[in-house]
Amino acid sequence: MENSELKQLTLREHLLEGQVIPACPLALTGEGQWSESHQAALVRYYHASGAGGLAVGVHSTQFAIRRPEIGLYEPLLRQVAGLRKALPSRTPSRPFTLIAGVCGSGESALGEARLAASLGYEAALLSPSGWADQPESAFLEHCRSLADIIPIIGFYLQPSVGGRLFSPDFWCRLAEIPNLVAIKAAPFNRYRTLDVARGLMQAGREDVALYTGNDDNIVFDLLTTFRVDQKVVRIQGGLLGQWGVWTSKAVELLEQIKKDRAQECLALDPYQTLNTALTDANAVIFDAVNDFKGCIPGIMEVLRRQGLVPSNRCLDPLERLSPGQREELDRIHREYPFLNDDDFVQANLDHWMA
Repeated sequence: MENSELKQLTLREHLLEGQVIPACPLALTGEGQWSESHQAALVRYYHASGAGGLAVGVHSTQFAIRRPEIGLYEPLLRQVAGLRKALPSRTPSRPFTLIAGVCGSGESALGEARLAASLGYEAALLSPSGWADQPESAFLEHCRSLADIIPIIGFYLQPSVGGRLFSPDFWCRLAEIPNLVAIKAAPFNRYRTLDVARGLMQAGREDVALYTGNDDNIVFDLLTTFRVDQKVVRIQGGLLGQWGVWTSKAVELLEQIKKDRAQECLALDPYQTLNTALTDANAVIFDAVNDFKGCIPGIMEVLRRQGLVPSNRCLDPLERLSPGQREELDRIHREYPFLNDDDFVQANLDHWMA
């Protein structure tokens, strides 16, 4: 098919096809200064890896970018939007979608949504952080207000990193918002992931994509089909902090799963082994043993070792690798060499940094 004949995918179609969407980290020097050159290299890396988009201003980017004394939210979103314009063009059937993390409440969140829309971001991922003490009805009204500005992606964020619990009915009511395009299920809990899927089925929203954010169960989530009576919901892709590292391997994984699902020839044994390996690796990178205290430093350390960022520094200088985490990173790199994409990065790093 000639390029001129290729179909221009809508945002909904693109998400429903299933994409790898990394959560974008923030590149800092060892002194804690934003490295724009390394940030640009990261964006080029994700694009070259075959990712279907990028989520910016989310947990992996560090929520502290919004603090007035730091003030990196707008510069970062603006830089990434500008970089996309300069990336090698893809066919209309392979867009690179930008998703902005939107936090807070009231005019603050509305302002972030307006900024994202003005910069060309296609959707906003709505963080429930800060809404733990508010009724679900208030958060739903907040979501409706933001959906009037930009297409929205719902987010079940685990409480241990700032999220909150929702009732099963909440997801059905959220799915009734016309401008909802996807939901990211990241409660790290099978019961609550099922709540999200059932909410979509009850609302009859076949045009809303379900994405995994369960970094502890990535492979099995992508293999899962939820079925009740004649209604079916499948997890089509992932919007993941884990996919902020080793991204080209994540793209290979998702494409193979999609191919096997389409041919109905799933051999579960290899996938079970892969799921165990990836979950073990994620436990180390996210520092699960210490309640995720070293999560962002863990992500940054993997990228630092590849040369994609200059340090594992976080905006909070006290947010560091946990004791023993560095040695555990050595272990998973040694035990699961098939998970990393070091060769791909080394072959292209000079070009991305140029």
